[in-house]
Amino acid sequence: MSQGAVARPWTATPALALVRAARPRQWVKNVLVLAAPMAAGVLGQPRSLLAALLVFVAFCLAASGSYLINDAADVEADRLHPRKRRRAIASGTVSVRTARVTGAVLLLLAPAVAALAGSWQPSAVVAGYIALTLSYTLWLKHQEVVDLIAVAGCHVIRAYAGAVAVDVPVTGWFLVVVSLAALQLVAGKREAELRLRGATGTRATLAAYSPAYLAQVRIMCSGAMIVTYCLWALNAHDDLFYGLSIIPFLLLVLRHNLLVDRGSGEEPEELAVRDRPTLLFAAVLIVLVGVGIYA
Repeated sequence: MSQGAVARPWTATPALALVRAARPRQWVKNVLVLAAPMAAGVLGQPRSLLAALLVFVAFCLAASGSYLINDAADVEADRLHPRKRRRAIASGTVSVRTARVTGAVLLLLAPAVAALAGSWQPSAVVAGYIALTLSYTLWLKHQEVVDLIAVAGCHVIRAYAGAVAVDVPVTGWFLVVVSLAALQLVAGKREAELRLRGATGTRATLAAYSPAYLAQVRIMCSGAMIVTYCLWALNAHDDLFYGLSIIPFLLLVLRHNLLVDRGSGEEPEELAVRDRPTLLFAAVLIVLVGVGIYA
């Protein structure tokens, strides 16, 4: 093990360690691929459902490949982080070379899987996502403010890919809400990390931010997103269920802001699957919008 490596915190086979290094728990973010097909009401069509699922799988491959490449690049910095040093690559359980080779293979497979959706467009969108994530690993994550937009952009590309996969138009309402939600999550993540780890954390750009600035970005995005969603629900659709969906949407936004204020927003994907109020509000929102679309 190279100098600076930490003791391995758990025993695992090389294959299991590699799977953990690929961060399958983060695949929950790729559910965004299904947002546009659901909003368009086409998920009930077998061909559209298959295309959306193929693109979902493609993004899972692309995301895992990107995580492996990124963690291999950040291995020395991660070893100084109290939580990240337990990751498979930082702890030495998975070698940097193995991570890079596996990551490259996954990144090559992702556009090929997306192409199975029936056209070249989903594959092109996945390729664009890969280009953005690699640019983030190599350069963008070191540029303050730009790093926030880059990570948020990855979420927006996921949502856009779902629309491309099933060949439905992307409305301005949809893009604005998704973009603002993504930026809110990213700002909350950085804010929680800064509060917990301080400006001496492993992200070089953290020193450029203050909790107050990131909170301002988060609150700005929350307000703009709420207004946009309400206008969409009340004006774009003359349906009771769309109007009622404003309530769980508000609760979701307010709940996230509360959790970030408590210092729990460093891993938003964990909140999405473990925080019971978040799960409840999200489920009610999906049901109300789903009824409005499909009923």
